Amino acid sequence: MAAPRPIAAFLYDFDKTLCTTDMQDYAFIPSLGMTPAEFWTEANGFGRRHRIDGVLAYMYIMLREAERKNLPFTREDLVEKGRGIELFPGVEDWFRRINAFGASQGVQVEHYVISSGLREIIEGSSISGEFREIYASEFHYDETGRPVWPKLAVNFTAKTQFVYRINKGVLDVSDDKTLNDSMPDDSKRVPFPNMVYLGDGLSDVPCMKMMRAYGGQAIAVYQNSNRAGVEDLLAKGRVDFIFPADYGEGQALEKTVQNIICKIAVADRLWEENLRQLKHLGEDVLPDQVELF
Repeated sequence: MAAPRPIAAFLYDFDKTLCTTDMQDYAFIPSLGMTPAEFWTEANGFGRRHRIDGVLAYMYIMLREAERKNLPFTREDLVEKGRGIELFPGVEDWFRRINAFGASQGVQVEHYVISSGLREIIEGSSISGEFREIYASEFHYDETGRPVWPKLAVNFTAKTQFVYRINKGVLDVSDDKTLNDSMPDDSKRVPFPNMVYLGDGLSDVPCMKMMRAYGGQAIAVYQNSNRAGVEDLLAKGRVDFIFPADYGEGQALEKTVQNIICKIAVADRLWEENLRQLKHLGEDVLPDQVELF
């Protein structure tokens, strides 16, 4: 029986990482008759005045402004507004190419979103079907389709819990017990060294620091508008690599991701060889108990 393929998990922020700006800016905010600057100034100011988490504040302002203007606000309407999301060059084909390269190296590639944006809008994008799971802020809707409560609010530090979920393979957000159960490292579904986080700025730093602390990789992408901030992340050791937000075939980002996949494949083969030799010697010793010099 063939050994299972190692899994490489790619974790993406969404806004300004896969698409060019905040996802609400494309269609939702214009439908309110507001500019993005007006909406975010109102949402951020509301949150500060009332000491409300920033994600919950913007979700509330979305509801309030839609109600004030008698606009439809349903899950279906939000999904439809995701159709207009503008992706960075190469993103549409990125997942197929990376999956195929992983397969050529004997690595199973999986993709996940961890975003403070709205799941409903992401689901309307052309790439929503590429992800094993989408972790993003979301509303709960009543039987009439009316949003009545935040189902999930993913702020910057809350993003880290989803890294642990992917690491352990406990993807159900309602399952906290299994997530917090003790689990040996060698039984975790996706080891941290097999994880790559891609983001664009300070909101991604908690996840990026996790990657670097536990042996994974952190990559920041940039546009001209945020290049200086991303370069600062690299200079301060908060990310491993930075690249222009171009996911096209043959671009620097793709080449580095391919090298990371190759590294995961080689590490897995070395691990298997170590186990094979131990078994051949008849040693009843776990690899993590072998003293290294």
